[in-house]
This record gives sequence, C-alpha cells and structure tokens, in this order.
Amino acid sequence: MLTISGPAQRFCDGVSRRSFMKIGGFAFGSFASLTLPQILRAQSPTSSGKHKGVINIFLGGGPPHQDMWDIKTDAPAEVRGEFAPIATNVPGIEICEVFPRIAQKMDKCVVIRSVTGCDGAHDAFQCFSGWRRNDAASVGGRPSIGAAVAKLQGPVDRSVPPFVALADKTQHGPWSEPGAPGFLGSAYQAFKPQGQGMDDLRLNGISVDRLQDRRGLLKGLDVLKRDVDASGMLRGMDAFSEAAFGVLTSSKLVDALDLSKEDPKIVARYGDGKPYKYQYDGAPTCNDQLLMARRLIEAGVRCVTLSYGRWDSHGQNFDLVRDHGGKLDQGISALIEDLEVRGMLDDVTIIAWGEFGRTPRINPGAGRDHWPQVSGAFLAGGGMRTGQAIGSTNRLGEYAKDRPVPVQEIICQLYRNMGIDPMHTTIPDPTGRPMFLVDHRDPLPELA
Repeated sequence: MLTISGPAQRFCDGVSRRSFMKIGGFAFGSFASLTLPQILRAQSPTSSGKHKGVINIFLGGGPPHQDMWDIKTDAPAEVRGEFAPIATNVPGIEICEVFPRIAQKMDKCVVIRSVTGCDGAHDAFQCFSGWRRNDAASVGGRPSIGAAVAKLQGPVDRSVPPFVALADKTQHGPWSEPGAPGFLGSAYQAFKPQGQGMDDLRLNGISVDRLQDRRGLLKGLDVLKRDVDASGMLRGMDAFSEAAFGVLTSSKLVDALDLSKEDPKIVARYGDGKPYKYQYDGAPTCNDQLLMARRLIEAGVRCVTLSYGRWDSHGQNFDLVRDHGGKLDQGISALIEDLEVRGMLDDVTIIAWGEFGRTPRINPGAGRDHWPQVSGAFLAGGGMRTGQAIGSTNRLGEYAKDRPVPVQEIICQLYRNMGIDPMHTTIPDPTGRPMFLVDHRDPLPELA
C-alpha cells in the first residue's frame, strides 16, 4: 500500500480530510492510500492529437425495443402499446414519440431493430464485451471493450486512464458493473470515480517533487508484496507506479469530472435527469454523466461506460418509458450536438442498449416481461454511415424478420470504430494462447 500523508484539515461540514474519497482503486485524502494492482498499466502515450473514443451507455434492465425504435402500429392492442411513431429528419425512418430531439438528429444516428444473441442475463457483461459471462471462465473470463482497448492502445496521456466507468453503484450490482478486465487482469480494469470531495484529487499541500521521489515513496509500500504476490504482477510494478504518479500529479482527470468548469448553457442543455423515478434497485437517469463522458473523452479517455436508468418494466412500462425515454432523448441529443460542435463526432461512437428486449404481449400490470429473442440498439457518430434503420422484426415484434444483427457484430463495429481490426487482432490469454476479440469478426457492412 502506498501511503502519502499531509496535514489534516477540517471543513465547515465537520468532515476531516482524513476521511478518504475513493476513486477506483485509489483513496485520496490528506492521507492518500493507493492500491497499485488496481491501477492501469502505464504505456507509452500516443499522439496528443485526436483519438478515437466510445461511450457505451447501458440501459440496465432490458429496454422495450417495440416502444423505442420499432413501434408496432399494425399489431393488436395487447401488443401495440400506447406510443405513436414520429417522423425523423431521415425520410422513411420513424421512432417513438418520446424521442423528438433524437428524431431531428437521425441523420447522425443508426437504430438497429433486430439485435439477436442476447443471453438473457440481467447484467451489462454482454453489452460491454460481446461475450457471455462464462466464456473463457477457466482463464479469467473475456475482457470488455474498455479493457481490451486499454491493453491494445494504452493511454493517450499517462495521467489519464484510457478506460473509465461512471456507473453509480446499484442495489442490483450487475446493473452498475463497469466492464470486466477478464483474463487481462486488474491492471486493465476500469478507473471508477465515485464519492465526494473531488478536490482531494489535487493533493493540496503535497509537492510534486515529493511524489516523484521514487526512493522515498517505495519505503511506504508496506503491503505491496502481499497485494502483488497473489496476482502475479511483480514484473509490472514499476509501470503501475508510473501510472499512479501520473494520475496523482495531474489535474486533467479531476477537471474533466468537474462540471462546474463547463459552460452553464451546455450543462443546462444536457439536463440533470432529475427527478429520478422508477429507479428501485437500478441506476438513476444521470444526464450529467453523459456530459462528463464527453469531457473525459476530450481529456484523453478512450472508453467510457455508464448505466442509465432502470428499464426492467414488468409493470408501468409506458410511464417508465415516458420518463426515462424523455430524459435520454435530451441527454443523447445534447451529446451528439456537443461532439459535433467540437469536431469530435466522427471520432467518438455513442451506443445505447440493454441486455435484452421485452415481451410483445403487455401483461396485466401494463408491463412487458423479459424477451431475449430480439432487442434493439442505438448508435451515433463514430465515422459510420449514419441515417439508417437496420433490420426489422415481425408484425408482433417477436423475432428478427430481416437482417438479424448478432450482439458480437455490433461489438465488432465498436472495435473497428476505435481503429482496431477485429478480423486479425488477438490478445494472449494467461496460458499464452492468442484469443480473438470476438468470434464474429465482421463489422456491420451497412455502416462502412
């Protein structure tokens, strides 16, 4: 454990700086405690120019495909639901009435109406990796996109982790998982900002010279051997240390997370997603996290994951979609506009999707139940050929009728948008065996 101490301070709320703030594997305070195996491995930084990024928005619980991107006006009442389709700015494409802002930006978006291959589990694992949770379990499991990108491309800037997860902790834990490092190990896990006291990141009163005094710092690694012996990371310890020092001595990360530094007009455009309704054991509708994701990408992060809302609509499905959908419409449309104004939209891919779809037939509680047979996805930016609706379901929304799109094909597309060739790129597992990023290695030809 690396311990950096400084004088204790007390604030008007009575909370001492000695009470720690946790950021991922870090704990920052007047005594900042750092578990090195939880810090990403430092690698040579890439060019300081533009870089590719992905913002993966998990709609935890299973959003209803037929009440969002694939309205079934010709279905019987017990299937059709309460929503009407609205026209978009792309002739021939209609989406749900709760997305009027997105409808006016459809030329920059893609909706996929025929996603297949969902495993039916109530978690983000498949949306963040393309794999089922038990795949390659004997060697540690499959890595998420964020972890793979961190391994393959490294950081843009040594002081900014390439993979950040913003999801607030949920009562149903799998709805806020960040994206697993899998067999790559904890060196490539997501960096997770959480808690309060962001000012602690700056380590006020502790000089950079002291932090860079490697000989003195190493004296404080009192439990280092215990931490790394179990994980087999001794060979990479210098790299861990360098990454840790970079984050500790930089203000880039904290500035990206500090929305008080953003133009208030832009903050207002995103909205805050409040009041949080229908949350229960899931995630809140945090629109400010969408803005934070843009700021993180701009600061040098490559992959940002977050969990938005709680879409497990066994009851009150239509009220929930009005609430969550309207807030998502505001946040995503603002994100698209924001990225476009900054010249980032072609380099940054936005994706919003959940773990499965919902049943065609409406249940007695005005809800829809689990339906892994088919679901939908929304994408924008990323240099793709946008302004498209891909695939369709049958009249009742039961199964993919035209152009089934497997989950892994979408994951392939995300890798390609990041500048990684999924056809030929492999990562060795702990036994040294080369592992492809996904089994299905062809991106969507419609988006090329």
